[in-house]
Amino acid sequence: MNFDMSQFDSYREDNRREVKRAKGGLPVSLWETYSAFANCYGGVIILGVKENEDGSWHMTGLDNAAKLRKDFWDMINNKNKVSVNLLTDNDVEIYEENNNAIMVIRVPKARREQKPVYINDDMFNGTFRRNWEGDYHCDHSEVLAMLRDQPEETADMKILQDMSLEVLNSETVRAYRNRHMAYRTEHVWERLNDEEYLERIGAAKLSARDHMLHPTVAGLLMFGEEYRILYEFPEYFLDYREILDPSIRWTDRLQSSSGDWTGNLFDFFFRVYGKVVKDLKIPFKLEGITRVDDTPVHKALREALANCLVNTDFYVPRGIVIRKDEKTIVMENPGSIRTGKEQMLKGGISDPRNKALMKMFNLIGIGERAGSGVPDIYSVWERQGWERPEVIEEYGPDRTILKLSFVKKVAIKNGDKKVAIKSGDKKKVTKKTERQIETILEYMLPDKEYKTSEIAEVIGVKESRARVLVNELAKRDKIKAIGKNKGRRYKIK
Repeated sequence: MNFDMSQFDSYREDNRREVKRAKGGLPVSLWETYSAFANCYGGVIILGVKENEDGSWHMTGLDNAAKLRKDFWDMINNKNKVSVNLLTDNDVEIYEENNNAIMVIRVPKARREQKPVYINDDMFNGTFRRNWEGDYHCDHSEVLAMLRDQPEETADMKILQDMSLEVLNSETVRAYRNRHMAYRTEHVWERLNDEEYLERIGAAKLSARDHMLHPTVAGLLMFGEEYRILYEFPEYFLDYREILDPSIRWTDRLQSSSGDWTGNLFDFFFRVYGKVVKDLKIPFKLEGITRVDDTPVHKALREALANCLVNTDFYVPRGIVIRKDEKTIVMENPGSIRTGKEQMLKGGISDPRNKALMKMFNLIGIGERAGSGVPDIYSVWERQGWERPEVIEEYGPDRTILKLSFVKKVAIKNGDKKVAIKSGDKKKVTKKTERQIETILEYMLPDKEYKTSEIAEVIGVKESRARVLVNELAKRDKIKAIGKNKGRRYKIK
């Protein structure tokens, strides 16, 4: 992120900018902010500046800018203080104006293999991230998620030595092979037996321990049954929710835990895709005299759904949730965006969290390996004249949300742009809150009391955030508080 001295009066603190007075030397919180920026999208730290009550900045200056700069470089190159120095000489600059000096530190986003960036030689207590509220401590699970993302060999390539190929559902394997052969007719793998075929597609590997074939994580996720998948991934959960009639809580619902189907990714994909596209009001096209029902919108939805599955961190709670109503489809998956949101929207770089799963989908004509999938989705929506898709990232635990709207864009007059932008921002925050409130109400059972800590765990937020949500529910008269202070519990009215 750039810093322009001429724009100083217009700047405010946000998730990419932080100011500190730095009177008396380098502030302790500087290193927390460095870690937070590095573990997210980078940012700018400015020393010698105070934030006023109204959010504006006031230049207080530095007592000895040259010494402060030297102290900074000495500290950031100390491995006991900072795990990795991401900066070059050009990233730290001194600016002088009206006899006041400030120091600007540009912190880049750390590469996947460099994360977590932590301080005080303490990975699990010294790792931070940035949100709109400032720097926050990453919990144990967030640090582990960063560590899992470091290797080039993704987690789904792991061989499951204690499982045999019998854990894979033979009907799902057969259905996959049929789709593969229909997509790639007369493929050389058609003549292979199931064991050989599963090895070729990455669903099985030969063990060096016993020289036998065992399923990979990708094979288990794609072809296994839900109860067996839970052995490896206790947090595994797939959920499709459809509300087309407001008078009915769920018009349709499909869950991996229902026990009346396999609960694996392959079957989930095709069951959900069929539900997602069945009500699409998209006209077919003609190629010569042949009707073609597979429109760019259909392809974009397949891409979006596959992207959701192959980028999931299956160790993280709350699972995959696909929600559909009359106007929107929302796809949520546990896990951050490995390339970063900006790069994902730009396209051109593919870095899936589960490369073996992506390969399997690609073999049957689903998924875009070149990293252009998300930009293509945006392009299709633009051509349809629908509201721009929205990508939302949540942290603690990590979660990626793609919202696709089927509502036509409304033209905004120039004079209304400012108001419209503000309204849009407010709407985004509200929608996140509404999703969390909805999850709480789904979880709470009648005649049962819940602590704030229990609610926080269910929706995957910190207790402070859970308190805000239960207070909002109490205001809406949806729940009531029982007890006081630490003994307080909540119950549905």
